[in-house]
Order: sequence, then structure tokens, then C-alpha cells
Amino acid sequence: MGSPSVVEVGDRGSMWDLEQKFDQSMDEEADKIGNMHGEKKVSTLLILRLAFQSLGVVFGDLGTSPLYVFYNTFSHGVKDPEDIIGALSLIIYTLTLIPLLKYVFVVLRANDNGQGGTFALYSLLCRHAKINDIPNQHRSDEKLTTYSCRTYEENSLPAKFKNCLEAHAYKRKAILVLVLIGTCTAIGDGVLTPAISVLSATGGIKVNQPNVSNDVVILVAVIILIGLFSMQHYGADRVSWVFAPVVLLWFLFIGFIGAFNLWKYDSSVLKAFNPAHIFKYFKCGRQNWTFLSGIMLSITGSEALFADLCNFPVPAIQIAFSFVVFPCLLLAYIGQAAYIIQHQDQVFDAFYRSIPDCVYWPMFVIATAAAIIASQATVSATFSIIKQALALGCFPRVKVVHTSENFLGQIYIPDINWIMMILCIAVSAGFKNQNHIGNAYGTAAVIVMLVTTLLMVPIMFLVWRSHWILIILFTGLSLFVELAYFSAVLFKVDEGGWVPLVIAAVFFLIMYDWHYVTVKRYEFEMHSRVSMAWIHGLSSSLGLVRVPGIGFIYTELPSGLPRIFSHLITNLPALHSVVVFVCVKYLPVYRVPLEERFLVKRIGPKNFHIFRCVVRYGYKDLHKKDDDFEKMLFDSIVVFVHHREVSTSYSDLDDCDFSVQQNENSFDLVKAEYEDDLCSLVEVTNISLQDSIPVQSLEHNSDITEFSTDTRTGSEDELDILTRCKEAGVVHILGNTRVRAQRNSNIFKRIAVDYVYAFLKRGCRENSMVFNLPHESLLTVGQDQKSGMMIGRV
Repeated sequence: MGSPSVVEVGDRGSMWDLEQKFDQSMDEEADKIGNMHGEKKVSTLLILRLAFQSLGVVFGDLGTSPLYVFYNTFSHGVKDPEDIIGALSLIIYTLTLIPLLKYVFVVLRANDNGQGGTFALYSLLCRHAKINDIPNQHRSDEKLTTYSCRTYEENSLPAKFKNCLEAHAYKRKAILVLVLIGTCTAIGDGVLTPAISVLSATGGIKVNQPNVSNDVVILVAVIILIGLFSMQHYGADRVSWVFAPVVLLWFLFIGFIGAFNLWKYDSSVLKAFNPAHIFKYFKCGRQNWTFLSGIMLSITGSEALFADLCNFPVPAIQIAFSFVVFPCLLLAYIGQAAYIIQHQDQVFDAFYRSIPDCVYWPMFVIATAAAIIASQATVSATFSIIKQALALGCFPRVKVVHTSENFLGQIYIPDINWIMMILCIAVSAGFKNQNHIGNAYGTAAVIVMLVTTLLMVPIMFLVWRSHWILIILFTGLSLFVELAYFSAVLFKVDEGGWVPLVIAAVFFLIMYDWHYVTVKRYEFEMHSRVSMAWIHGLSSSLGLVRVPGIGFIYTELPSGLPRIFSHLITNLPALHSVVVFVCVKYLPVYRVPLEERFLVKRIGPKNFHIFRCVVRYGYKDLHKKDDDFEKMLFDSIVVFVHHREVSTSYSDLDDCDFSVQQNENSFDLVKAEYEDDLCSLVEVTNISLQDSIPVQSLEHNSDITEFSTDTRTGSEDELDILTRCKEAGVVHILGNTRVRAQRNSNIFKRIAVDYVYAFLKRGCRENSMVFNLPHESLLTVGQDQKSGMMIGRV
């Protein structure tokens, strides 16, 4: 038999017409999905309760900053009391401008249906502009209830800005690189937060017991870190109910102690509210400018505040920060400043030394607990970041485990967990100097803030349609503050600031390399796909037979036939009685409701029994380990056929799409461990070729040829055929495409594709491990180049 591409080119006109008839879009199907998720009104009492709960999830990182800010700011001691007033003034106005005004009242509004972080902003942009490198989205996806986007007038400023972003590929690449930089730096932030928080909290042992060596403090911190990461696989669901009370108690304690120190030691520090002291502070020259790297630590939890949003409503976050977190933090810093002015030689341990003796040990316990809670929130946020990157094609497939029966967003990634633990221990034990860890922490935090500020510009243009004056005001004010801090942390690169840069660089290379090859592989498959009309040109000389059973053929293509299909039936001239092309794809939405997940359509005439099923997921959706994905696919086909069953013949080619709406009860969903991969591989039933039924000859000149799966010419009810075919056996077929760089590629591309990507591919999870099924149940299509394997070259 000739090559499929030759058949396509040989009869271009008729093939194109058949393609339009056989493989139509899913617009009609998507139109049938109703809006089932209307906005819910939240009562005031519920808002207050959620504001209380958010304390234990969102504000732990920001709340533990008083443990180490003044220590890192005046790491070389206090030379002038006016420097303390100037530093306090900077802290007050930095807390006001960045966490309060920028994040709480502006950036939080840019959440993606309750999801925050860099990838949430990127998802919003991908829905409002065509900047996604993998063009697998379709206009039918825009009809999802969770897919919110806007249209623009032709000559409006947002429309011009949108066209500017879409006009050139390098602009899309620049946005992706910016997102990956922010994401990778946030991962570095997730490594450093547990190290500095726990080490600073356990430092209270040495303050009260001067005979204890620094090595003992580090050992205690390392033991706590090992325990923290070792318990991650259990999840925090069982103990999360204590997080909010502990963190609330922490804020109240530091607030009351700060007010007590202000009254007891020196109330003159209140003059720091006069911003003129900031200018006096900078008159002392470059040294005070470099101290900004320590003051920067007072706002290090601001980005985590956005990333850990976790479906809390924005008003709840605003109430908690404005009435609890912000005033308590101000009192804590003001009280420490008042104590340091009277005890300038104790600036290194100012937090613990300013605590009254009667509450010292209770405060030590609460501080340690708050540090652990802050670390837990940061680790969970890192897991969420990796999951989002994986869903958007920017990270290798890793095992994702769902740890809670009640909350879908609580996940655990074993590989990342142990890597983070090793890095945290290495940082804590390696530096032994809290000041160096603080420098590293500040470097990571300020880079993430800069990325968020830059991403907010297109968000304000396209999503909010803000006036350009407001955009300039927000961007200018944010960059003015953040670039000042960024310039200060650059002086600390050689004093620990290099750590997050190295961590971010490694993760950036992994993410960008994986995404680059993923895009190239998708482009190769799009270029080599086979037209659906190709099946019309199958000659009788091939001897194609229909084998009883259902064949699920997995492909990344939402339209057309994958190359593995033609490769399969060319080398093994047999086709299942029912064939379903399954396309599993992720969309730039946080989740796809179950009743909207499956889009089913018929390909070709009814008696072909060929279907396409597009399974859509959001970046927060997870696959259950015990989820019967095969049953879900089969049920979606049955529901489609049941509602689209026509009389006796296939006469209306336009009426071939359907919205399959299902609910959790129809799938018997089990609350269990979740795993994240694309394809489900289920049992392969041995099928004898003696039971197969020959396919009738397909002639080029016929309009629609009989493609019967039964000698009774298709008069049997199709639902019965589906049932019999399922009883005969189900096979899940996947392609095995190996990717190599072209021979004329430069050395960097060869290393990236042939070595780095190949190494990551070998280390990532195989599709056959998704549902823990045996390898013999998988049918993989592919050959080596020497034996005819289909190898993609990029």
C-alpha cells in the first residue's frame, strides 16, 4: 500500500471535502453545555470565618518576618540610633505600599477563580490573548463555565495591545520566559522559607541558654525540617484546623509584646511615621543602601500571600490583613525598634530578648509552631506551582498524590519533596549564618515581585481594561520600590544571594527545555497527521479487518488522525469494531467541571463506529488513582450515542456533535490518592483474528461507503454493538515518539534535545504507571529507525 501522504496529495479536492464532512468542530457540542456554576453570594458571617481560617494558610510566611528582619538589617551592628528610626520608617511604608496596597487591594483581584500565583496570571493572559505556544485550544473551549474572557472593540487600546502581543513570536516567548523566571524563583523561595523561618525560631534556645552552641541550634532546626518534609505524604488536612488559632495567637502575642516594649522603652520611635526619616537614612551613603536587603525581608511573604490564595475570597484576605496582620506587624516592628534603641548591642537577638521573661518559653513554642506552619504553607505552594507547570507543559511528568479527602487542592509530590528537603538542610547546615540565608531569601522574593508587577501590566490592559494612567501609576510606584530593593540585594549576591539564583537557573533550564521540546513534538505531530478522509482511500488489497472490541487511540491532536493510526493499520491491517480517538489536553483554566470534561463527536458515517473524545482538564484538576477512566470514556460514548441515535441511516452529517454531561455519581468516584498523568491504560483482551470481520472495499468515487462492523449491515442497535464490543475487550493504544535534534542543529540544541530532554524523559513517569496497571495491558505503537520506528526530529 502507498504512503498515506501520497494518497492525500493524489486526490486533494475530494479528500478535503470529505474531511470537512467527517471531522467537524465541536462548537455545537460546546453550545449545549449550560452555565451550571453561577456566582454564589457569600454571607458576612462566612467571610469573617474564612478571614480567620486564612490566617493559618496565607499569612504565615509574612507573619514570621519579625524573627529575622532587624538581625539581617544591622548584621554589622548599630552605629547611629537614627539608622534604627530610618529603617523602621522604611519598614512601615514598605509594608503599606507592597503587601497592603499592591497585593491585598490590587494583585489579589487578578486571581484566576480563586487561584493565585504566576501561572494563574499566565492562564488569564492565555485566555485573553493567543500567546500559548501549544495551539491545541479551540473556540469550543471558550464556552466552558470556568473559561472567562473578554472581547474588545476593534480600535480600542486593549485590542491594539492584544494584537501587539500576538503579532510576533518573540513577544510570546518573552512572556513565557518571564513567567518561568518568576515560577522558578518562587520554587527557590519555597526552599529558603523553611530554612530561615525554622532556624530563626530555634535560635531562641541560645538566647535563653547562652551555653548552648550554635551547632546545637542548627541540629534542632535540621531535625524539625526532616520531620516537616517526612510528614508531607500524610498531608496537613488532619492538623490544619490548628493552623489558624496558632497563627492568630502568634500575631496577638507579637502585637501585645510590641505595644509593651513601645510603652516600656522608647515611645519616640513613633516619629518613624514621618517619611522624612527615610531621606535622612539614605544620606549616610552606600552602606545604608545595602541595608535595604535586610529591610526587604519584612515583605518576603507578600508573594506567598498571592500564591497561597487557595480559593479564599478576596474580601476575607483583605479583612484579615487590614485588621489583624498589618497592625500586629507594625506593633511588632515598632516595639523591637524601641527595644533596640535602648539595647543597641542586642540587635542580633532583638526579637527574643525583647520578650518579657514571664512569657519567654510560651512565646518560643508559639514562634516555632508559627515557623513550621509558614514552612508548610510554602511547601504546599511549591507543590501547587509544580503541578501547574506540569499541566501547562512546562515540567516533566511526576507523581502527584492527593492527600485530602475533603480538599482537592492539597497535593504531595514525592520527588520534589525530597529535593526540597535536601536543599533546605544543605542551606541551613551549610551557611550556619542566618544573615547569608536572609540575603538569599530577599533575592528570591524581590525577583518574584518584579515578575508579578510586569505581568500585571497586560492583565490590567486586557482583563480589567484599566485606564492607562492607572496602569502607569501602579507600575511606576511598584517598580520604584522593588527596583530599589533589587539593586540592594545585588550587592549581596556573593554573600548568599547566589543560592536562589542557582536553584532558579536549574529549574528554569528544566522547564524551558521540556516546554521547548514539547512544542516541537506537537508541531511534528501536527505536520505528520493524517486526514480523516484518508480512511476513505483504503484499498481492498490491504485486507483490513474489523476486530471485535473497542480501541481507544490516544493522541495529543484535537483534530485529524495521529500518525500512529496509519502506522498501526499499515503494519497490522486490523481495526477494532469501535474506534475512539482520545485527546487529553489541559486548558488555561483552574479546573474543568466534571460535567463539561468530555466532548464526544462522531467521525464519519454512523456505521463506521468511529468517535473522537476530547478530555479537558484545568491546571488544578487531578486524576484519581482509583478513577475508572476507561468506564468514564465508555459512558461518555454511550451517553452520546443514546442522545444522538438516528433512525436507520447516516443522513445528517452536520448533526454529529454532542455534549456529554456526567456527574460524580455516574462514575462512582472514590475519595482516594490522586495521580497526575495523561492517559489511562486498561486491560487488553486477547482477540483472535479468526473472529474478525472483513471490511467492505472502499472506493474513491463513492460518497460514503458502507463500513459495516457486522454482517447484518448495521441494522443492529448501536448501543448493543457498543456493549458487545466492550465485552469483547478494550485496548488502549499509545504512540511512542522519540525526539531527536536534526543533524545540522547547533551544539546547544543537540544538548538540549538529545541529552537533557532524553534524560528528563527517562526519569519522568511512564504513561503505563498512571493507574498502576500491568505493562502487558499497554499497546504501544512505534519502531526504531533501523526497524522502521517513527522518530520525530526537531
